[in-house]
Amino acid sequence: MTDTAAQLGEALRGRYVVERELGRGGMATVFLAHDLKHDRPVALKVLLPELAATVGPERFEREIKLAARLQHPHILTVLDSGEANGLLWFTMPYVEGHSLRDRLHREHQLPVDEALRIAREAAAALDYAHEHGVVHRDVKPENILLTRRGEVLVADFGIARALGGAETETLTQTGMAVGTPGYMSPEQAAGGSVDGRSDIYSLACVLYEMLAGETPYTGPTPQAIIAKRFSDPVPSVRRVRATVPEAADQAIQRALALVPADRFGTVLELLAALEAPEAPAGPPKKAIVVLPFANLSPDPDNAYFGDGLMEEVIADLSRVRALTVISRTSSVKLTETGWDLRRIGRELDSQPLVAITCSACRTKSSTDGWYRFVTVSTRGRTVPRRHASLRASPGKDGAAR
Repeated sequence: MTDTAAQLGEALRGRYVVERELGRGGMATVFLAHDLKHDRPVALKVLLPELAATVGPERFEREIKLAARLQHPHILTVLDSGEANGLLWFTMPYVEGHSLRDRLHREHQLPVDEALRIAREAAAALDYAHEHGVVHRDVKPENILLTRRGEVLVADFGIARALGGAETETLTQTGMAVGTPGYMSPEQAAGGSVDGRSDIYSLACVLYEMLAGETPYTGPTPQAIIAKRFSDPVPSVRRVRATVPEAADQAIQRALALVPADRFGTVLELLAALEAPEAPAGPPKKAIVVLPFANLSPDPDNAYFGDGLMEEVIADLSRVRALTVISRTSSVKLTETGWDLRRIGRELDSQPLVAITCSACRTKSSTDGWYRFVTVSTRGRTVPRRHASLRASPGKDGAAR
């Protein structure tokens, strides 16, 4: 047993039995303890001595009272608190499960639906806290607990800062580093005043990590991580994971805005954006298949002209953004099946189809050059045309001209 545990156990004799250490962070150490009065296990959290000396017992007690009044299904409630031999402590229900950090260590990335569910439940807890004038200030995977049934509990509101008038005394004083660099909002990192939009930023960082496997900004030092918030553009999670819904990606990017006014005003707005339905798909692109050209000239050596013409047409049409051009390999395979144009149209029925074939390519004279007799077919309806060129010119809007 550590010196802190022994000291705490002696001071709380008759009330709690300190059993073992559960974990420690930058601001506190957590122990598993037994509540003798109620005969139940509890998590007993003790502020680090240097933090306790800065805060003082009176300020600490006022902040804990703010946390203790938060009663919500997704908030880990404060049960008791006090001061013992200079140590500031509070207790919370002991959760049989694990933290989100533990799960991310095991899985690295979570299924999209599961990540969004965890974010929604954590957001519900933060929204309730904000309504009651409490900002968490340290939202991170370590403070998001998952019960054995997968339910989300947001912990550690004990170091929260009270919102309200300028006369409100706060636990966090200017210059005291409260928060975690990977999840800290820019205004919090700069030592400025914060409100619920700071928690929105931190929650977006957590959601980004659940989806991408890393936080939005990384670096070798805390200073480097914080600096990137002010210098680098807001990242898109779809760049590393394309299966993330577009609506969720857009919501995360807005929640990570550098300026608080550019983020969502409330957690409810973030929730609505995360749950927004996907925009309906636009009209399907017109598909074009260029079938191999037959050489009908007397010279079999001219066959390569047909191959070159086919590749040239495919290359030019591929420049038009409004078109989907079937690849040359697929086109050749379609021809090898022996299907007519109507059958090919039916097989490619997922999109509007235009098929281009050449019924004849022959030299008429040295001055006339090549005549290209082209058959254009839409769903099997053929219209023979005679062209000297098949080049497609994309307009400014990407449409074919």
